[in-house]
Amino acid sequence: MTLFHAIMLAIIEGLTEFLPVSSTGHMIIYSSLVGISGDEFTKLFTVDIQFGCILSVLVLYRRRFLVDTRTSDGESTFWFRRLPVSIQRPLRNQAGLLDFYLKIFVAFLPAAVIGFLLNDFIDALLENVTVVAISLLLGGIVLVYIDRLIQAITRDYDVTFPEALRIGFYQCIAMIPGVSRSAATIIGGMFQGLSRQQAAEFSFFLAVPTMAAASGYKLLKTYKLLQPGDIQLLLVGNAVAFVVGLIAIKGFVGFLTRYGFKVFGYYRIALGLLLLGLMAAGVKLDVV
Repeated sequence: MTLFHAIMLAIIEGLTEFLPVSSTGHMIIYSSLVGISGDEFTKLFTVDIQFGCILSVLVLYRRRFLVDTRTSDGESTFWFRRLPVSIQRPLRNQAGLLDFYLKIFVAFLPAAVIGFLLNDFIDALLENVTVVAISLLLGGIVLVYIDRLIQAITRDYDVTFPEALRIGFYQCIAMIPGVSRSAATIIGGMFQGLSRQQAAEFSFFLAVPTMAAASGYKLLKTYKLLQPGDIQLLLVGNAVAFVVGLIAIKGFVGFLTRYGFKVFGYYRIALGLLLLGLMAAGVKLDVV
């Protein structure tokens, strides 16, 4: 992989990771068009540049990860009030923050468990470009009509634990390549009664442990194969993904709040049809 290709893949990752359009589909098209080989380093690179995207979430929402101003005391956290007083007292000022992290952990659990149990099956799906194309197409149809099914609402309270768990199960749908983790979790959040902005932001928060686990596991399995030049490409890729991710997140929340999902739905349909058309024309497409 050349430095130019590494930068382009990182731009694609940063732009598409948090949008409901599937980063996998875009990676397939670009890598196939420019002839990037699907070797072990390429597969590692496309997963581990997610660290840059994770950092973009942590930077943009650093106050939320450090101080939860909406649930800042034990009065609003039922589980905290059940703790012994000796534990409550030193942690009282951090109750809201602990509540936030616990909800993210609860939402992360379904993907962690199901991903571990079905790892081989998921890996097999990841090698199937047809699955990616059909997922893009069907997911696009859902996005075109989702705004009619779920009315945009505004509410002034945060995600509950049962809602967090249900959103976590929605995230598992994205184990099918081409579905888009962002699309699955945002729609899942809206079905729980969250506003578009709340659902999108919770999707970003949930991305942190989910992508960190996937990227860390991939790196742990293959780090011994890395060459000095590979490390440079990973550093550059993560830096580019971080900057592009910052821009994508800030722009996406405003766009989604104002216009909804329809544009993304039509885009996914076009992308899915493009993949199917390329395969029908005999173009060799590889999942990177």
